[in-house]
Amino acid sequence: MKLIECIPNFSEGQNKGVLEAIAAEIRTVPGVVLLDMDPGFATNRTVFTFAGSPEPVLEAAFLAIKRASELIDMRVHKGAHPRMGATDVCPFVPIANVTMEECVELAKRLGKRVGEELKIPVYLYEFAAAKPSRRSLADIRTGEYEALPEKLKKEEWRPDFGPSEFNAKSGATVIGARQFLIAYNVNLNTTDVKPAKEIAFAIREKGKIKRDKDGNKIVDAQGATVYEPGLFKHVRATGWVIPEYNCAQVTINLTDFTVSSMHDVFDACITEAEKLGVRVTGSEIVGLVPKKAMIDAGLHYMKKQKTTRGVPEGALIRTAVRSLGLNDVSKFDPAKKIIESHFEGASPLASMTVKDFADELSSSSPAPGGGSVAALSGAMSAALSSMVAALTHNKKGYEKVWEEMERTGIAAQANMRAQVDAIDRDTESFNTVMACFGMPKGTEEEKKERAHAIEEATKGATLVPLGVLEKTITALDLAIKVAEGGNKNSLSDAGVAGLTGYAAAMGAYYNVLINLGGIGDKDWAAKTKATADNLVKKAKELAQTIEKTVLKKLT
Repeated sequence: MKLIECIPNFSEGQNKGVLEAIAAEIRTVPGVVLLDMDPGFATNRTVFTFAGSPEPVLEAAFLAIKRASELIDMRVHKGAHPRMGATDVCPFVPIANVTMEECVELAKRLGKRVGEELKIPVYLYEFAAAKPSRRSLADIRTGEYEALPEKLKKEEWRPDFGPSEFNAKSGATVIGARQFLIAYNVNLNTTDVKPAKEIAFAIREKGKIKRDKDGNKIVDAQGATVYEPGLFKHVRATGWVIPEYNCAQVTINLTDFTVSSMHDVFDACITEAEKLGVRVTGSEIVGLVPKKAMIDAGLHYMKKQKTTRGVPEGALIRTAVRSLGLNDVSKFDPAKKIIESHFEGASPLASMTVKDFADELSSSSPAPGGGSVAALSGAMSAALSSMVAALTHNKKGYEKVWEEMERTGIAAQANMRAQVDAIDRDTESFNTVMACFGMPKGTEEEKKERAHAIEEATKGATLVPLGVLEKTITALDLAIKVAEGGNKNSLSDAGVAGLTGYAAAMGAYYNVLINLGGIGDKDWAAKTKATADNLVKKAKELAQTIEKTVLKKLT
């Protein structure tokens, strides 16, 4: 699924009734999960975090901003945090299967709606900024709410959306798109804040104050302090002491973990700590973290351990948790801390035992059926290829193929996960078609709606096995790789990977064909059949290659 996060900041941190009213609006939108509410009494500000697919998140964001405009009055607002509006800032963040460009488009759509319907001046920032001078939130917010009456009169501060007139009650709102920010703390075996600050200065992008040989800070021609750049881009950091943890921490904001990762920053903290005679004991993630950041860390540390990285996601996450010491000061629960875990739907079939699945399959119920079994066969093919790759990687005598086998294992794991997902999706799509057949058909209008729904649901049910068929090509390619270069003691396993992959391909093909007969859109059906025909032809060729390779080596 497409997953996007929204983190609106509201200028209210003291009135629980107001906060609950805003939260209630967010909860009314199906498909959106309110993940966190973090109020600050002194700042009089609350950070909400919710996520879901793009359109529901967009709707939830508008409803929350609308409710805040009704309940929060900036004319009486006081707080320690910089602010310029009832909804001060509202960024969209891509999490899974969503591009930054999509988030920028959402920001623009939300800004337009807020400006037109709520009459609130809106500025776009970060990746959504219409001009470079508005990319920085801090620059846009200069002067805060109190400066808005005069600011809005200036042409250079004309809002991107909404009126240029001062909205005394709601102020102005900044909407944008940015990368995910990971709030990350590294723990030290000391209660002295000095080494924590020294490490922070070394790793952060801003760096530390540059000094001359006498220790005096250096300034430029304009009198501004000169800094020596730190090790990492998109990293902000300082040091502090947390009494309840009885340790100093390097407190870090990773503003783009795809550029500067948790694991690279953590390793650098270890190196810098050793220079100062202190030790890193672990780290903590404040709030939530994308799965990718954890997977990347797991891959990084498994590579350092010189073990194969072609392992299930759960193993990579466990490696990341242990290697980063994420249980050092508080319990790290992946089910609660990883964003995607909150949106993983139930997998009743894939979660069954083999016996229970076989029992269910053997019953008189039409689903699960051949489509789910085809997906299962494809998953088993990929799993076998991953196993053979793992049994080859780092084995003596196979040094020339170690890297290829690791790449094969990683690809096989991804293919396996995709086909496991299709086990339930095939049955779900069949049930959707059956539900459409149950729609009312008493009037001509109802008959048209029912016929259209059946057609669209049947197309959806066709695309699931077509996707499985497409993935079997990858599975069979992987089986060829392990048959040709894998551990010879696992050659029979490579052969079975080929057989199950081909069974998956043919099973998926049959399910595509049976669905096409019920589709009225003949052009769509013809194009889909042509795609399926080409794929199954390729699958047959690959399966024959695997069979010849395996039999030649076995006999």
